[in-house]
Amino acid sequence: MYEPIRTKSVHTMAAAPEIPHRSREQELDIRLAGQLTALLTVTDELHALATRTDGAPQDTGLDGAELATAAERIAEQVARLSGGHYPLRAEPTDGGTPARIEALQQRAHTLAGNALAVATTRDDAAARELAAERMAAHAAPRRDLATA
Repeated sequence: MYEPIRTKSVHTMAAAPEIPHRSREQELDIRLAGQLTALLTVTDELHALATRTDGAPQDTGLDGAELATAAERIAEQVARLSGGHYPLRAEPTDGGTPARIEALQQRAHTLAGNALAVATTRDDAAARELAAERMAAHAAPRRDLATA
């Protein structure tokens, strides 16, 4: 009544030894490094807006020195997770309207939260502490804007 299956199972092919597989820890390392690299890009963008010298008003509410320190700490964590390879740093774009700064702060807060979740799953104390710190730092300006 039924014809036998004449092809190999896809499950058999997926378990083939010639296909490289990563461990769960390696996958979490890659994911955490990606989240931190995205956070680094947004942090660099915020730092560039905080330290603009083109004559535009500097009242951004951002601390350039604190953002530079945070960016270096994030880069060190990415390098640790990536086998010593420091991430490429993006060239910040122009334009620092209050709406853009608020959007970048919100994006940084979200990315820090994602990194915190992965660092917690991975049980990485250093990355967890850094992500929680960045999450709190980017939540403060959002609270200030909400109460204003």
